[in-house]
Amino acid sequence: MRRALPLIALALAGCVSRGERQPAPAAAAVAPPPAWRTALGPGGPVTADWWAAFGDPALASLVRRALIGNVDVAIAAARVEEARAAEALARAQLLPQVGGTLPETQGQTLSPFGTPSRAFGAQPGITASFDLDLFGRLRLASRAARAQLLASQAARDTVRLATASTAASGYITLRALDQRLRIARDTLSARSDALRIARRRYETGYSSRLEYRQAQAEYSATAQLVPAAELAIARQENALSLLVGDAPGPIPRGLPLDRLATPAIPAGLPADLLRRRPDLYQAEQTLVAADLSLDSQRAAFLPNLSLTGSAGLVLSTALADPVAVFSLGASILAPIFDGGRLRAQAAAATARRDQAAFAYRRAALVAFREVDDALVSVRRTGEQARDLADQANAARGALQNATNRYRAGYSGYIEQLDAQRNLLSAELTRVQTQADQLASYVALYQAMGGGWSTGAPDTARQAR
Repeated sequence: MRRALPLIALALAGCVSRGERQPAPAAAAVAPPPAWRTALGPGGPVTADWWAAFGDPALASLVRRALIGNVDVAIAAARVEEARAAEALARAQLLPQVGGTLPETQGQTLSPFGTPSRAFGAQPGITASFDLDLFGRLRLASRAARAQLLASQAARDTVRLATASTAASGYITLRALDQRLRIARDTLSARSDALRIARRRYETGYSSRLEYRQAQAEYSATAQLVPAAELAIARQENALSLLVGDAPGPIPRGLPLDRLATPAIPAGLPADLLRRRPDLYQAEQTLVAADLSLDSQRAAFLPNLSLTGSAGLVLSTALADPVAVFSLGASILAPIFDGGRLRAQAAAATARRDQAAFAYRRAALVAFREVDDALVSVRRTGEQARDLADQANAARGALQNATNRYRAGYSGYIEQLDAQRNLLSAELTRVQTQADQLASYVALYQAMGGGWSTGAPDTARQAR
């Protein structure tokens, strides 16, 4: 087993080691277990469109439609734009504020002969103010807004990954329901033949009324499986239609369930690949933003120096020439007494930073659990599917033998009935296990952040 790399310490080291500050809580740091599970079998890296690994164009088309039309994805994208605007606003606080004025005045003047005359004047000017930000309060706030933007982008990627996974697993469930419907209809056709034979044997006196009633009951029990499967298919199609942002309607099908490919998983997956998970990256950037906000709040205890200036002209009909005026000043604002307001705000920022640290720890632990669960599920459902395939083949052979013995008169109808029930149960369970196995691959893709290629996702995030 390859020893996994610690995740939390990488972020905490960059977030809480600068300057004099309260350290993050010790319980927020966590490392992967020494013997982290690895995947099975050979394989190589996958493409970014991980859903194409199942080999079904209809599934890939459904996932792409969901990523384009899903409402939650659109809302997440709008939140990214809001965070981008907040970052631009924070950056704007670092630049000088420049404005223009154009006041107009009117008045009267008296001539030496006492004759009044009307005078018009204007004073156009430019004003500017600039916060020197000596202790980095505004710069820290801008960096915190940048971290929040990255966190919102990661949250959008989390929604996109969850939407793609939901679409893929929903399509697999739909194809499993189609398979169950086909099995129910095939079994109903076989039960119809059995009922016809039982009726003929009863009417000719070769069997009792009990066998005929048993055949009727078994036929009705199988018949009710058809509308139940059709109802489940309709509901699943409506759920997928809602997921892709369309009105309820049919969903195009592709390959049957048993022809969907099972992706190859490379052996020895390192735990460091979990850093590509967008939810883990979101928790990391949220922690960075909370830590920077805490620094910015502490900088509010220090004096603030601002420069202001103005320049303009005095224009009037009462003056022969324009008069130039200007002013330049500086102001220092320092808190003296605020009733504990700044201390309370700093304590609140510290608490938010600690919450973000614990949330990051929880996100890392959840990531390890989800990957481990998915890997175990892939292994165990694969074993179960192989055993159920053998069981279904054996049950199919037993039904053939029981049918031949019943028609030849060597055994009663109850043996054939038991064989039919065993085959139906084995086939339905096998279909469900196949769907669970494919859904385990989808869960593994989602748990690994969209695949297990070794490319670093942070570069792509920074480029957006």
